[in-house]
Amino acid sequence: MITVVDYGMGNLGSIASMLKRIGVKACISGDPAIVARAQKVLLPGVGAFDAAMERIAATGLREVLDCKALRERVPILGICLGMQLLTRGSEEGKLPGLGWIPAATRRFPQSSEIKIPHMGWNVALPTRDSMLTRGLPEEPRFYFVHSYYVSTDDLKDSLMKSTHGVNFDSAIGRDNIFGAQFHPEKSHRFGMQLFKNFAAI
Repeated sequence: MITVVDYGMGNLGSIASMLKRIGVKACISGDPAIVARAQKVLLPGVGAFDAAMERIAATGLREVLDCKALRERVPILGICLGMQLLTRGSEEGKLPGLGWIPAATRRFPQSSEIKIPHMGWNVALPTRDSMLTRGLPEEPRFYFVHSYYVSTDDLKDSLMKSTHGVNFDSAIGRDNIFGAQFHPEKSHRFGMQLFKNFAAI
């Protein structure tokens, strides 16, 4: 069972539909008591970094999520903004992130050669073996929508790389904590495989 965290800033319907399609049991909840019983946690996110961290704090979810990630060490997957929240902070805002993975969230540099936000399909190349990326083809393609990107401090925490003006971490992972910058729920068979992998961890 995957618990999808509802803190008011997620693509919940699409995620639930994709998980149902691949036969993975899931529940959606913003109740800290329910999240506290989660076996696996999926942290979605669409919107602004500071607003997301404020919502997580206001709903009483921060302490519960820290416990699941750092003490109980259950598998956690952050997607899109949810991945950026795993870092220590973002150039988009002023508030600290969850800080579970040593990384920073940065804005794409202004350039006449690229469009911001980075929107559409792009290749995400695995950088090392991981349970999250097993079974994917050599050059899997995923759907992205973002104006900020993640850069890990340690290359060992990078799972996939993509390029949009700069080479950035499109998936990250450390121990039980994983992140995907793209939207698996919009990425057809590639997203299905990634969700299946997470469900099997």
